[in-house]
Amino acid sequence: MRHLLASIALVALAPLARAAEEPPAWVKPMAEVHAKFTGKPGTLALFGDSITVTKAFWAPLAYAPKDLPPDIAKSRDRVKKHMLDECWSKWRGGEYGSESGQTAKWAADNIGGWLKKLNPECAVVMFGTNDIVRSDVKAFDEQMRAVIEKCLKNGTVVILTTIPPRAGAENKAKAFAEAARAIARDFKLPLIDYHAEVLKRRPDDWNGALPKFKEFAKGVYQVPTLVSGDGVHPSAPAKLADYSADALNSNGYQLRSVLTLHVYADVIARVLAAK
Repeated sequence: MRHLLASIALVALAPLARAAEEPPAWVKPMAEVHAKFTGKPGTLALFGDSITVTKAFWAPLAYAPKDLPPDIAKSRDRVKKHMLDECWSKWRGGEYGSESGQTAKWAADNIGGWLKKLNPECAVVMFGTNDIVRSDVKAFDEQMRAVIEKCLKNGTVVILTTIPPRAGAENKAKAFAEAARAIARDFKLPLIDYHAEVLKRRPDDWNGALPKFKEFAKGVYQVPTLVSGDGVHPSAPAKLADYSADALNSNGYQLRSVLTLHVYADVIARVLAAK
């Protein structure tokens, strides 16, 4: 009887094991998109607002120390071998698709020009923080879908990113993040769920504008939690600028960079370098 029960258990577990080994749902659709790509391999565009245009995001990884945690080092090595060097920091500003204060409408109005100028192999896209106060979820959804459709038609693989939580507009930020998740599901895109990761790591004190962080009032980006003292932008405390677990729990830009690194490295391995 014991042998029979063991056999039944193995049969029951087998489908779960096979499911765990299956590639993510985005691999085949993004491989089909990439098959249409005619530009220069290794090009990565960063489309977004102030949370993207700043060189506190992504650029520091170009000069990361040698003693990185093994998982981060592995992803960085893969990215360094594939991505063009200018995509760490030079592809910033309005003509490259990132500018402070901008929204999904700005992206929808300008995406054609960016794709013509850059023709990127892959694009990390994050809008929504400014849309919270200047638009609504319905318009955001329509505009983001238009942006993504043009990217995919161009042969550009899209990595979509949810916005971080926003102080004083927590429910709106949550709604915009859920809209991005739905877009990623519908288009079968790789997703960086930055919003969920911030809340997972600092569920009660992600907001640097909380009274407990008042000593950092004159240095809003120096607050040791994931959203800065303005309650809107990720933090960037100079004392937590490494890649340790403490830093990734307290430096919002560092966390976004590492999350992006891992997902982009996975896309390289499964889609871009596999062509």
